[in-house]
Amino acid sequence: MQINQHSRLSCAPMMDWTDRHCRVLHRMMSRQALLYTEMVTSAAILHGDRRRLLDYDAVEHPVALQLGGSDPAELREATRIAADWGYDEINLNVGCPSDRVQSGCFGAVLMKQPDLVADCVSAMMAVSPVEVTVKCRIGVDDQEPADALPAFLARMREAGVRRVAIHARKAWLKGLSPRENRLIPPLDYPLVHRMKREFPDMHLSVNGGIGSLAEAREHLRIMDGVMVGRAAYHQPWDLLGGADLLWGVAPPFADAAEVACAMRPRIEAHLRQGGRLHQVTRHMLGLFHGRPGARGWKRVLSEGASSGGIEVYDAALSQVARLAA
Repeated sequence: MQINQHSRLSCAPMMDWTDRHCRVLHRMMSRQALLYTEMVTSAAILHGDRRRLLDYDAVEHPVALQLGGSDPAELREATRIAADWGYDEINLNVGCPSDRVQSGCFGAVLMKQPDLVADCVSAMMAVSPVEVTVKCRIGVDDQEPADALPAFLARMREAGVRRVAIHARKAWLKGLSPRENRLIPPLDYPLVHRMKREFPDMHLSVNGGIGSLAEAREHLRIMDGVMVGRAAYHQPWDLLGGADLLWGVAPPFADAAEVACAMRPRIEAHLRQGGRLHQVTRHMLGLFHGRPGARGWKRVLSEGASSGGIEVYDAALSQVARLAA
């Protein structure tokens, strides 16, 4: 299956959340959805611990690496290095409003410099064996999204980009925190939908505020893809448990309990390698959201995972099994 087909539904890159443990959990529930790493800066790849930053489990495929940066030469070299890891896509972050991102002159602030973004993606494409894509906002600060977004997309198309994920909110770089930028600016789905009509040759995904598979299906009547973020993290089974039906494929598991049981051997392996339980289970707290035993599951893991082992996980599982029975 081609990567564009997998991006019919994707899980957004989320800093401090979509690490390799989170991605393995998500892959357990969907064999088809495209997964994204947390954003990794080009400077970190050039100067940091590359294995720690870039290693992932082969089960995660299809998986995309998201890069952050604004120096074309640096991004080119980071892309060249990352190519050895075999990611299925390299994505450039033009949407994150974080203060630390702004201070590095990348992320959402780049919406103001489409020519620089074009130089960046061109440099990345020159050395990338896989597709280079962009994730952006509809605009920033005083930009008029109805003008800024189509101009930005046109410039990306000129640079050779064929796939873009659009967060349907403007970002206010001064005055709103990163969290507020994910909640306060109003969503403008109609504008994003209009972009698909104006750029029919581009593969466009909509991101932002999508909280259910039913909502995703509605967007897919117009858009090529849907990217889900916080809802997929906090309520993973609700968003991903039936996701493969979007491709006409049967889901790998029938319920969240089966997923939790399937994760147990992986957790044991992680513990044997010296890892800690909470590194995995912090991503699983919402697995049983709205289901019998969810409160006990979350309580046991929240209280015991930071210092406990597999016995804590088993105790949490018993909370769910006891109530289900």
